[in-house]
Amino acid sequence: MTFKHNFKKVLSATAFAAALVVAPAANVSAATNDASSTQQSATATSQDQQASQDQAASQSSAANQSSSTSTSSATSTSTVKKTTKKAKKTTKKSKKKTSKKKAVRKVAKKTTKKKATKKKATKKAKKTSKKSTKKTTKAATAAVTASAGQSQATDQQDDAAKKAAEAAAKKAAAAKKAAAKKKAAAKKKAAAKKAAAKKRAAAKKKAAAKKKAAKKSAEKAAKYWIAMRESGGYYTARNGSCYGRYQLLISYLGGDLSKKNQERTADRYVYGRYGSWVNAKRFWLAHNWY
Repeated sequence: MTFKHNFKKVLSATAFAAALVVAPAANVSAATNDASSTQQSATATSQDQQASQDQAASQSSAANQSSSTSTSSATSTSTVKKTTKKAKKTTKKSKKKTSKKKAVRKVAKKTTKKKATKKKATKKAKKTSKKSTKKTTKAATAAVTASAGQSQATDQQDDAAKKAAEAAAKKAAAAKKAAAKKKAAAKKKAAAKKAAAKKRAAAKKKAAAKKKAAKKSAEKAAKYWIAMRESGGYYTARNGSCYGRYQLLISYLGGDLSKKNQERTADRYVYGRYGSWVNAKRFWLAHNWY
């Protein structure tokens, strides 16, 4: 719009200059042949105006016409050049402004696109974040639920293990108690058996001692009985070659007539020949000697 407005101003100025002289108008028309159809129509109009002005000027003096023609021709030529330069400059400026506007529009479009892309990316990121948050929440909830289930299962396992351990401990305690009881019973039985054996041994020992004592008593009684029958109990009694309490041969005594030797020699003789004084007494009763 700015370019067209400026070009109309140029055309009006050209028409005014062409009204003075026809020849310069032809140069202006030739210089502006590159304009649009609107410029051509404006040039035609200005030529008509120039024709009417020429008719009016022809009535004036010839001298004035020639001088004014040369002056106006030079003026119009310079004016056309200036106008053309100004039009070119204006065109360049408008082109620059247009290109700047286009560049600004492009930048604005790019910025808008970037903002839109950024918004889309932000929305997408938000959606992704929401989805990931939901997934994380679901996963956390599932993990908590699974953990609770595992904890409950672990608690149940612990309770079962605890009960099993308590049952095993009770069983072990009962077994230990039974073993201790059995051991005590065995120990008691062994002690009773030992006591019984000891008692039997004592009884046996007592019986043996009693028997020994009885035997000793019988031996003593038999020895005394024989002594009384042989010498009346005197250690100095003599009957031929026999001497002493037990009437042993003097040769048996070996020259020792003491009481101690008589007792020792008599015991050696009886135990060697009869085995005991009881047996010697039994023999004496059968034969009246021993």
